[in-house]
Amino acid sequence: MSASTLGFSVPQVNARSKVTGRALYAGDIQFPGMLHGKVLRSPYPHARIAHIDVTQALALPGVKAVVTGADGPPVPWGVHHKERLTLARDVVRFAGEEVAAVAATSEEIARDALDLIRVEYEELPALLTPDEALAPQATPVHPGRAGNISHEIRFERGDVDAAFTQAHLVHEATYTTHAQYPGYMEPMASVAAVDADGRLQVWTSTQSAFLVRARLAAVLELPVSRVRVIQATTGGGFGGKIIEDANSLIAGLLALRTGRPVRLVNTRLEDFLACATSVPESITLRLGMDRAGRIVAKDVHIVADCGAYSGLSAEVMHVSAMRSDNMHRNGNVRSHATLVYTHTPPHGAFRGFGGTQMLFALNSHIDTMARRLDLDPLEVHRLNAIERGETSVHGWKIGSTGLTECLAQCADAIGWSGRRSRNDAMQGAKRRGLGLAAAMHVSGNRTIGDWDGSTVMLKIDEDGRVVLHSSEADMGQGAMTMLSQVVAHELDIPLAHVHVAPPDTDSSPWCIGSLASRVTMAAGNAAIVAARAARDKLLEQAAAMLQAPVDELQCAGGTVHVRAMPQRSLTLAELARARLWRQGGEGIQVIGTWDARTEMFDKKSLMGNIAPAYSFAAQAVEVEVDIETGQVTLVDSFVSDDCGRALNPQAVHGQSNGAAAQAIGWTLYERLQLEDGRIANGNFADYTMPTPDALPMLRSGIVESNDPHGPYGAKGASETAILPGPAAIANAVFDAVGVRITDLPITPEKLLAALRRREEARHA
Repeated sequence: MSASTLGFSVPQVNARSKVTGRALYAGDIQFPGMLHGKVLRSPYPHARIAHIDVTQALALPGVKAVVTGADGPPVPWGVHHKERLTLARDVVRFAGEEVAAVAATSEEIARDALDLIRVEYEELPALLTPDEALAPQATPVHPGRAGNISHEIRFERGDVDAAFTQAHLVHEATYTTHAQYPGYMEPMASVAAVDADGRLQVWTSTQSAFLVRARLAAVLELPVSRVRVIQATTGGGFGGKIIEDANSLIAGLLALRTGRPVRLVNTRLEDFLACATSVPESITLRLGMDRAGRIVAKDVHIVADCGAYSGLSAEVMHVSAMRSDNMHRNGNVRSHATLVYTHTPPHGAFRGFGGTQMLFALNSHIDTMARRLDLDPLEVHRLNAIERGETSVHGWKIGSTGLTECLAQCADAIGWSGRRSRNDAMQGAKRRGLGLAAAMHVSGNRTIGDWDGSTVMLKIDEDGRVVLHSSEADMGQGAMTMLSQVVAHELDIPLAHVHVAPPDTDSSPWCIGSLASRVTMAAGNAAIVAARAARDKLLEQAAAMLQAPVDELQCAGGTVHVRAMPQRSLTLAELARARLWRQGGEGIQVIGTWDARTEMFDKKSLMGNIAPAYSFAAQAVEVEVDIETGQVTLVDSFVSDDCGRALNPQAVHGQSNGAAAQAIGWTLYERLQLEDGRIANGNFADYTMPTPDALPMLRSGIVESNDPHGPYGAKGASETAILPGPAAIANAVFDAVGVRITDLPITPEKLLAALRRREEARHA
């Protein structure tokens, strides 16, 4: 009987170490003589640093180093623009920006030292909104950035204006979205040390060990080979732990200055100040439909706020500007997107990576127009859905899609057709309504450089068990479990006989990391290549020892045996030892690499099949709206995820429902509040995330479209499910009470105001 767990629900292989408290997070790491780091941050959104005096801080017993921008690394860092210094020099551009760092023998002494640093600021006028920053006479946030524009995107496909003239219905509206904090359980943390050879070693909470290494080497002006990064157990990422936080840079800087290990762990407030939150956007969408509900023209104008530094915001805005175009067959699309600097905390990557913003607008729009055309929104989604084998308006080749199946699954689960037409739900103060929305996302993304692959290294030890090395990050989504399942399946060994080593830039092969829902696709395929290479070596060794041709042998049940004579067999342990202990012997160690057959993203035309596969999802919800209080209660939710093939259904359901919970939080509860540019609710007491009593029993389903490029048909299942929720809820609110909220979050105040305006309009 096969030992394969593919397609079956299994616990994550690192779950036991986490629940027993044995998993080692960066904040748990201790070294003899270790120092503790703390960071002094600007209290002003915009100010000139006139003078810094660190004399008293340095004199405090136990303080071993104080570093400021004046003597910190002069090399700027960033993604789209290299513009941010590790410690601010001359000017601070947001409240919370890093100004100085301290290393001391205890956290208490380090905190006390921060209070002794004297900084003289000359407060400057702050631009706190994109409108202020785009004003003709606005002061530049960054010298040389004309008009405070960080990045701009323009494109047009087809003949948009002509298509609008042919449309039966044209609708235009503006939607606004807000910043969301990732809310991971573990705040950013790093431990840095200089080893006996003078190399910098950093243990950190990250989604990409190699991208962190590259930034450390560049900013601290070290050869890449003189930097080692190890991913500690990571307690959630959601995009916020790619490379947009200065935590590891400051820890590394302090370790180099002191020659001693330094641990730097953010408090929750510090993490709110330091972590990039999702990108706020204002989206003006104009859509044209024919009488049947077919989308014939689309025109989008986006103004996005990156905050004080661009980071990954330009890439996020790019996704908002064009990804959803590929979900439909419409060939007439136009977009103009502008990314604007403000003196507010930086924004950047967040789960869904710009898709949530645009799909809130697009799905709300489709619902509005379907109702005006007296059509069922479900049927309008089905009519416009791109199909398998088609090429989208931007050149994306759809190898698999389960979008229509996702829509059907959600509709059946929520009782869409039988309940939408009920009138009894409109009685009394509490009104109920249904809403649905659809989404797509990538499984990989060939935009960083002309490689979107992964490499996996396998070693078969003398006991026949496997050690797998990959630097693709597991931050809770189950990457280690997926890789273990793949290798165990290919070698037909128990899951427990595969150990996945933590990412380590010294011993793991180079990988991009966990972003763009790429790990199952890229690393899963690489693991297949590596496991089959290891199996070939086992079969070759067995053929010599069993004196049988390779094609007559089978690897199964932890042995290699002759198919026709199963009793003639050798265990993997026997084969591994025999391969080693012989003349010219070697351990069984193989490398498998897989690269997607996709096209490098063309920055001028914005065309190209950038991903090996595309994931789809849909969500249907039921809400109850109290028209006297404005309170929206989510009564039911069902999200359907097209993940190609579910290698571990339990993990897919966990990702789907976790994503749905984050979407619900963004839609109804969460909002980063700024007062005069300063974060006012930077803690979990005031930043309202949805707790279990605010959520219904979340339900999810899986659609298996079996992608031709995915490992065993699988594709990404970690981000797509966050995308449809906000619009589904907004559509359900409209279905319940007849008012359309286009400005997130949907709060009782906004809903009551909208109901009041509607009544005033009726009386008028």
